[in-house]
Amino acid sequence: MKQTSEIGFEPDWLSLREPVDHRSRDQDLLRRAAGCVAEGMTILDLGSGTGSTARAFANAGFSDLNWRFVDNDPALLRIAASRHPNAQCVQCDLSRIDGLDLNRVGLITASALFDLMPESWVDALVKWASAAGIPVYTALNYDGVMRWSPADPHDEGVTQAFNQHQRTDKGLGLALGPEAGSRFARVCAADGYAVSSAQSPWQLGAEDTTLHAKLLAGIAQAAHEVGKDEAQDWAAARQKTLSQTLGFIGHTDHLAVPR
Repeated sequence: MKQTSEIGFEPDWLSLREPVDHRSRDQDLLRRAAGCVAEGMTILDLGSGTGSTARAFANAGFSDLNWRFVDNDPALLRIAASRHPNAQCVQCDLSRIDGLDLNRVGLITASALFDLMPESWVDALVKWASAAGIPVYTALNYDGVMRWSPADPHDEGVTQAFNQHQRTDKGLGLALGPEAGSRFARVCAADGYAVSSAQSPWQLGAEDTTLHAKLLAGIAQAAHEVGKDEAQDWAAARQKTLSQTLGFIGHTDHLAVPR
C-alpha cells in the first residue's frame, strides 16, 4: 500500500486491489455513466493509474470507448499505454487540471482519488466540469467506515486514527478523506447537477488474504503515524486469523449529470 508520491501508488498495490475494486463498484451507476458518453466522445480519467477504470468499463461490456488517461506518475502511464494502446496518455500535475483540454470530452471519471484531495480541489473540479456541461463519475471514495468480523476491541480506535490520517495533507492541502464523496455530491447538487449515489464497499473474505494483509499493514502504519501506538499490535493479531476474518471497507460511488 506504499505510495510512490503524495498522490500515487505502487503498481503492485494497484494491481492487487483491482479485482476487488471491480466487483465493488455499483454496476448500475457504471452503466449509467457509460451511457453519458456519446459516440465519438472521450472519457477523461483523472488519476488514472494503469487504466483500471477503463478495464472496469470494459468488463461491464463497454470496451469500445475512447479514453484519455491523466496521471502525475509517468511509470503508471507507461503501464496504462501498454495495456490500452489506443488511449491517450497525459502526464499532468493533478493540482492543475483546469488546463486540460476538454474538447470532445463526454465524461470525467476518477476512482479512489477524491479522498486524497482537498476540499478546494473538489470544488474547483465541479465548477470546471459544470462550466463545460460535462458529467462526472467518481467511484470508490472511502467513506470512513471499517469493520471486521469477528470484531476486535481496538477496531474502532484504529479506524478513528486512520480516518484522522486520511484527512492530512497528501501534497495539495488537507485531504477530504472520508468526507470526499459526500462533499462532491453536495457541491454538484448546488451547482445544478442531478446526483445519484450508491455504496461500493470492499467486502473481503478468505480469497482476499493477500490484499487484506497489505491493507491492514497500511492502516496500522497510518494510525501509528497519528499516535495510535497499539495499531501495529492490532494488525499483527488480525494477520494471524485473516483466513477466518471478514472485512468491510466502506466506499461510495457518485454520478453527477447536468440537468
